[in-house]
Amino acid sequence: VRKAVIQCLFCASLTFGIWAALFLIYMHYNHVSNPQKRSQEPVSAWSLEQNVQQKIIHDSEQISKPHVTVKDEPEKLRPFDFNYTDPEFLDGFSKYGFNTIISRSVGFERDVPDTRHKMCLQKHYSVHLPTASVIICFHNEEFNALLRTLSSVVNLTPHNFLEEIILVDDMSEFDDLKEKLDYHLEIFRGKVKLIRNKEREGLIRARLIGASRASGDVLVFLDSHCEVNRGWLEPLLYAITKDPKMVVCPLIDVIDETTLEYKPSPVVRGAFDWNLQFKWDNVFSYEMDGPDGPIKPIRSPVMAGGIFAIYRHYFNEIGQYDKGMDLWGGENLELSLRIWMCGGQLFTIPCSRVGHISKKDSKNHEISKAVTRNYLRLVHVWLDEYKEQFFLRRPSLKFTTYGNISERVELRKRLGCKSFQWYLDTVFPELEVSVDS
Repeated sequence: VRKAVIQCLFCASLTFGIWAALFLIYMHYNHVSNPQKRSQEPVSAWSLEQNVQQKIIHDSEQISKPHVTVKDEPEKLRPFDFNYTDPEFLDGFSKYGFNTIISRSVGFERDVPDTRHKMCLQKHYSVHLPTASVIICFHNEEFNALLRTLSSVVNLTPHNFLEEIILVDDMSEFDDLKEKLDYHLEIFRGKVKLIRNKEREGLIRARLIGASRASGDVLVFLDSHCEVNRGWLEPLLYAITKDPKMVVCPLIDVIDETTLEYKPSPVVRGAFDWNLQFKWDNVFSYEMDGPDGPIKPIRSPVMAGGIFAIYRHYFNEIGQYDKGMDLWGGENLELSLRIWMCGGQLFTIPCSRVGHISKKDSKNHEISKAVTRNYLRLVHVWLDEYKEQFFLRRPSLKFTTYGNISERVELRKRLGCKSFQWYLDTVFPELEVSVDS
């Protein structure tokens, strides 16, 4: 019996020792592997909201910037079967110009594919670049799209270059852009300045209001339905440091209005026709010669309008926007002509990528009237004798009123601007002139 007891105790001790060893091995593995796992997981700016708000309470003068760790591989949107007769689907397109069901499911932030050319990844920029004030104006924007714009800028812009984000609400009417927006902006306190216009100003004058409150060295204008990509700002700032009269645009990637899929854009330049309709144009192969090849800055006759960067003092020196223009439309062409004809340069920077929702806009009578007025102001100030090329195609507008342009004509004289003939010869010779038969 004694021998049996000793054997039982020996077996029990052995079993306990094996289990104890296994437990210690498990604890060691868990201690080592879990921090690694946690360090690989992206930190959401929105998940930091509670921590940031606590920091606001304890130290209102020192707010650390929320940051997202960008994953190597972006999440792909789940396949979605659209019911194109769904009232909610149709209402989203009617109100906002894109699929709000998907926008709501995506939420306030996401990773998008890095669409830069691989050569861009080898570029390194100084830590002493100028600071930027990012100006975003909105009127009745879809809530999630607006918050994605903001969070992408905060999360993918180096802290030392981002002076501020100036958010201008141009008299929005929707409820979720009031108290709800104020609440969600708390996470960005210290970086986002919200201005609410007391009356509808339109995009052009709203941008001027935002610019007047900016303190950064460079003004960066963004639309309110964008998502900036990795390394988007540094190439723009670097180009401006080389020439303070250089105005630069990112390459604008497409965010599909139905699926919200982020799609890379080829290297293109801005152009227009004699109807003053903006269009994208192919880049000549010789413009991409040299060691930089596909990432070389591209001369662009005009900008698309919503997304560009300009040295703040140069923006003021060159005359800002034409305050006599209404709402939006044509201001991008007018500013582009002024930049080129008055001693500046306009370039697209392929290493800077910004996604933009290609909204399905339905122009109402008010907007169509504003666009017509804006075009006429541009034509009579900047096209010289070539304004007849416009009226050849739009004869009904020849005697339409467009307001007082004396201040803009005087600005052109004061800046010593060149003729539109010079612009055609030097910048955009591909714009062919029609002969009136």
